[in-house]
Amino acid sequence: RQYSNGLVYAPVTGYFSISQRADRGIEASRNSLLSGESDALFWQRFRSLFTGATNRGASIETSIDSRLQNLAYNLLKGKDAALVAIEPKTGRIRAMVSTPSYDPNDLALHNINEVNKSYERITSDVSNPMLNRAVSELYAPGSTFKTVVAAAALESGKYKPDTKIPAGASYVLPGTKTSLTNVTYQANGVDGKISFEDALAYSSNTAFAQLGNSLGADSIVKQARKFGFFDSLTIDGSDSTGFPMRSVKSTFSIKPTPDRLALESIGQGDAKVTPLQNAMIAAAIANNGTLMKPTLVDCVRSSDLSVLSQTRPTVMNQVMSSDSASKLTSMMQAVVTKENPNLALPNIHVAAKTGTAQIGMYNQADNGWVIGFAPAENPRIAIAVIVHNTSTFGSYAAGPIMRQVMEEALKQ
Repeated sequence: RQYSNGLVYAPVTGYFSISQRADRGIEASRNSLLSGESDALFWQRFRSLFTGATNRGASIETSIDSRLQNLAYNLLKGKDAALVAIEPKTGRIRAMVSTPSYDPNDLALHNINEVNKSYERITSDVSNPMLNRAVSELYAPGSTFKTVVAAAALESGKYKPDTKIPAGASYVLPGTKTSLTNVTYQANGVDGKISFEDALAYSSNTAFAQLGNSLGADSIVKQARKFGFFDSLTIDGSDSTGFPMRSVKSTFSIKPTPDRLALESIGQGDAKVTPLQNAMIAAAIANNGTLMKPTLVDCVRSSDLSVLSQTRPTVMNQVMSSDSASKLTSMMQAVVTKENPNLALPNIHVAAKTGTAQIGMYNQADNGWVIGFAPAENPRIAIAVIVHNTSTFGSYAAGPIMRQVMEEALKQ
């Protein structure tokens, strides 16, 4: 095998090796097709017996946009980070980047000793370059999870964007002496109250912690499940012939205590998501509340270019009503216009939510997040970005990356 821009595409392709078992990426899920050994290629092999033609494997056409993939990789390079970009109306994954990465060409050599040395070097690297952070790693989502809580609130029918909800400068977690505070004074509200829209726009921890307990765990768990939480997801199509590319399950406590529920409602504690999951949240909101199944493979062709299989857009879930999705979209636009103008694009309405999750035993570092989609009125791209172990807010660590990839996606 030869891999063009191997570092850029490794999370998508995986690797092929004569001595090491391919266990990730399209190489692992579609190896029998690529090598020409699949039952789907039986008639091609049969014809070759009579024509004398060389038996060739199938070709896999992915949904990846090379412009976005290359740009995203260059923006993430040197960081512990990941990005997923999805077409909201179809679920097609347009970019899936994970850094640090590895070069699969180093494992595709014909010299077994060299392959084994490369494999040992890559797998012993403490930065874990083989880990596809986009689908195989869980992160505290921080305030991006407030979109899930907001969706649950809107779906309850008890809240509108202008509904005043409890906030305040601090909030003591129930049954504890631990206080939550806000980053900005605007998030405190006035006289202990804040509009639902402003609570999201200014990312009010005190408001969403209280809102989470008002809604109850069952309501939030139900909403999270609709977005795809608690399920491992196959993203490389339904006709995978080997090891399917699967995401790990995003999680939220089923029966948390009130203090833990408050904490998880602002994306801390035991709430954990993959970057793919966060991109799915943005995509579902963008698509009028309809979540499309994320897919990475568009079609499979035999060597004569005839189509062996083609992926069709598939509805995965109706996450919320179109009315709730419209309201949440407006609230996410306010996140940009009121608090994060660095996410804005010229003459294009962007809907987004940033997040900064404290990590480590002593909260000494952060996960910097942003999720978003554009144009808000007719979304063409939904993106999630995480920068792990950053020392700044998600709007600054991840925001400019999303903005540049989003801008590139909308050029076509």
